[in-house]
Amino acid sequence: MTKIFCDIADLNLIKKFNKKKIVKGFTTNPSLMRKAGARDYSNYSQKILKVTKKPVSLEVFADDLDNMILQGDKISKWGKNIYVKVPITNSKGKFTGKVINKLNKNKIKLNITAVYTSKQTKLVLKNIDKKTKVIISIFAGRMADAGKDPIPEFRESLDISKKYKNVEILWASTREPYNYFQAKNLGCHIITVPPKIIEKIEKFGDSFQKLTTDTVKGFLVDTKKSNFKL
Repeated sequence: MTKIFCDIADLNLIKKFNKKKIVKGFTTNPSLMRKAGARDYSNYSQKILKVTKKPVSLEVFADDLDNMILQGDKISKWGKNIYVKVPITNSKGKFTGKVINKLNKNKIKLNITAVYTSKQTKLVLKNIDKKTKVIISIFAGRMADAGKDPIPEFRESLDISKKYKNVEILWASTREPYNYFQAKNLGCHIITVPPKIIEKIEKFGDSFQKLTTDTVKGFLVDTKKSNFKL
């Protein structure tokens, strides 16, 4: 079963989607936090944690490895449902293996983000144990946006991580509802999805005939509103 995590930082939306059984957790990042109006990272994060007891991924935002470790350690202490989100590299492209290894040794649950290749997955696996929970977030949508096929990277990553029962592979940067089926067919453990797409997933099941008639009805409504004539 592929779990759906909601990718959002807006407190009102978290309150709304926390009530949905289909949503098993939440993922955030600094960009989503900024968009949600967060000014104090610690204070805002803890407001999120008051809303939900489901897993929440909160990302470090330092760019040097030592401060990533310090931030990860602090964030992990805010709640038992926290996964500390760590990028696979910093902005200079330096692998964050030191951060992953140190936090993992401290038994801190991790979500390794901005992963694009199975080679990067291998690097993560070399720096963790087989007990502490680790999510590896592979950015399918951004890969596809760049004209690259994400499927082979997922297949290889899923295969090489089989021996790690504590590791879950996550389909990230979801672009459309059908990505849920793709993630599920591959055997991804998690897919992180924005709210609007979750609402579309909840409506799965329409027949092709209904899709056709609904589409034609939409065209007809717009035609009448525009008062088109020939």
